Amino acid sequence: MTIHEFGKENKYVIVMFHPLGVWWDVFEYVIPELSECFHLIIPAIPGMDPDVPLRDFSSIEDLAEEMEDWLHANGHDHVCCLYGCSMGGALVMRMLADGKITADNAVIDGGITPYQLPKPVTYLIGMKDFMMTMAGRYMSVKALSSVFDPDKYSEEDIVYIKKVLGSMSARTVWRGFYSTNNYSMPSQPVRTDAHVEYWYGEDERKARDWDIEYVRRMFPGTVFKENKGQDHAEFFTLHPAEFCKSLKTVIER
Repeated sequence: MTIHEFGKENKYVIVMFHPLGVWWDVFEYVIPELSECFHLIIPAIPGMDPDVPLRDFSSIEDLAEEMEDWLHANGHDHVCCLYGCSMGGALVMRMLADGKITADNAVIDGGITPYQLPKPVTYLIGMKDFMMTMAGRYMSVKALSSVFDPDKYSEEDIVYIKKVLGSMSARTVWRGFYSTNNYSMPSQPVRTDAHVEYWYGEDERKARDWDIEYVRRMFPGTVFKENKGQDHAEFFTLHPAEFCKSLKTVIER
């Protein structure tokens, strides 16, 4: 996968995984401040990489392994922090379970945890997500705008989302949703020396109930933080200054 690095002169490494349905540059509002003190490593997830448009998403397991191999090859067996939002949070959890890369901290921001449901049910849920996303590709900017809060997202933001959706193949859409909802994890709690925090928006609390309980069970000792007035995956885009302050607080605790 394509790896973007910022602040390479800095000692402490933060690996940042973006959500499904956006490009790596969704972190553009926080890169300038964080790269002043940290070495940022931001992979462009295949299937959502504008520089490699023909490669499709594979699976959470494969992508976590690919990132682990890259970090090993580049001398980053230990990092300061693993951060991931939504699908990116799933990658963080899978890497913590693998234990191939050690981290001082791990921040799972609205991270998606695997369903514990019969396979036929997971296929039906995956198909619903697939059809809704594929429909979004063909909606006009005006129609797509009706899905988002106009007080939070501008027309420019909607144009960006439509552009990203249009760049994702049907295979990437299906694999992205299905794998993020059904990736494999150990049956027993994960042993890690990392300080783990799970962040979620106040307005997504009900939607994250299952994920919170799963993380509580799988990563004992996790600190849970509710961000007031926020919904899913809004922290680093709509509140960049507060996001940087919160992430620095975790790291500098």
